[in-house]
Amino acid sequence: MTGVTVRVRFSPAPTGYLHVGGARTALFNWLYARHVGGTFILRIEDTDPALSRDDLIDGIQRTMRWLGIDWDEGPIRQSRRSEEYRAAAEQLFRTGHAYFCDCTREDVQARTKGDAGYDGRCRERGLTAGALRFRSPDEGETVVHDLIRGDVTFEHTAIEDFVVLRTDGSAVFLLANAVDDMDMAVTHVIRGEDLLAATPKVLLLRDALGDTEMPVFAHLPLIVNEKRQKLSKRRDDVAVEEYRERGYLPEAMRNYLALLGWSPADDREILPIEDMVAEFEIDDVKASPAFFDLKKLDAINAEYIRALPVATFVRESLPWLETDPPWPPERFDLATFEAVAPLVQERARTLAEVPGMVDFLFLEQPVVDQVAWDRAITRNPTAPALLAGAIASYRDVHWDAAALHGVTTELAERHDLKLAKAQAPIRVAVTGRSVGPPLFESLHVLGRERTLERLRRAKDGLSFSS
Repeated sequence: MTGVTVRVRFSPAPTGYLHVGGARTALFNWLYARHVGGTFILRIEDTDPALSRDDLIDGIQRTMRWLGIDWDEGPIRQSRRSEEYRAAAEQLFRTGHAYFCDCTREDVQARTKGDAGYDGRCRERGLTAGALRFRSPDEGETVVHDLIRGDVTFEHTAIEDFVVLRTDGSAVFLLANAVDDMDMAVTHVIRGEDLLAATPKVLLLRDALGDTEMPVFAHLPLIVNEKRQKLSKRRDDVAVEEYRERGYLPEAMRNYLALLGWSPADDREILPIEDMVAEFEIDDVKASPAFFDLKKLDAINAEYIRALPVATFVRESLPWLETDPPWPPERFDLATFEAVAPLVQERARTLAEVPGMVDFLFLEQPVVDQVAWDRAITRNPTAPALLAGAIASYRDVHWDAAALHGVTTELAERHDLKLAKAQAPIRVAVTGRSVGPPLFESLHVLGRERTLERLRRAKDGLSFSS
């Protein structure tokens, strides 16, 4: 198709939130269109009104915009193109490529014992009503030329006479897909591997409708979980909106989705969108399944969080700090958070983790991780002495991170301990947890009196949860 202006489309069915697999398909179509200067079409496959909802259509568009995926044409709704589908169905019937069938699913299963597809019973009955079935060829084969998988051959004997028009006159996916791609002059069909089996049926339909210019196909690899099972919305976290709500940045999510089956020539993992557009080639997509690795997504998101200007990180964190926080809303102080924000930014993997890393600053008493408390304080024989020493040292020290670090280092040396061991009970006593922002900077922000009060309480053996 040398010299052809590329036209690609993303055509989700609005039966749920945008799946990470669908988002990856949208992104690859968008990247390819932007790479070659082509056109990206958004088409909504809502031919089944029982399963399609307007709010889900809005949600798909909202999530695509969040990811930075815009479109040049659309959204085009198939539910508004029923006349075009009926005209194509009439043409198929008129030319003998389709026939009406009044068999129910139960009828077919009873005749075939459930072991095969439709048996062609109505082919020669001459019916004028019912479901409209395409008359598949009895011999020969259809070859799908795929940029990712090479040539894939389908024997016609394995393709049943499939329905193209339901008994209520509505078009099924296969017919709508064929007609729309023809009418919209789609040149490249980039979609998931799970739709490969439907491709020969679409090609047969297009041929029967007189199409002479078939598109190029590229079927993207499946996305699998850690058990190498195809991602399932019943079993896995697959809705992109859920990741947005859990504090993933759109740039990081987009970056990670791009790596599910594709990578640049130098195997970089952090890529600005401009680099993705410049380097993306559909031929470079791998055919093997892509593993959705949440740890890798977390690492990439953390990289993007660290790269934010501090002021931007503060602004992006506010929805998580101000919406249903674990502290009384009136206790939140923006200046206090701004003081500790650079420390939190270095350690947060997602924005949703931020409240849990700073809650000790805004609560009267910290939320205690009981396992950490027991390990660092209750069952630690040196904890009483370390806490007492910290109280004595912190009472008069100049209150800044460097001075606190210095006196705590001296305390550790007196007890022949490494600093990490010596500061463990101090951290848990003050913050309630064994991990968090750097300790001495956190103590500086918390203040002397609140720090000493918590250390005394812990030394006296009083857990904040008691």
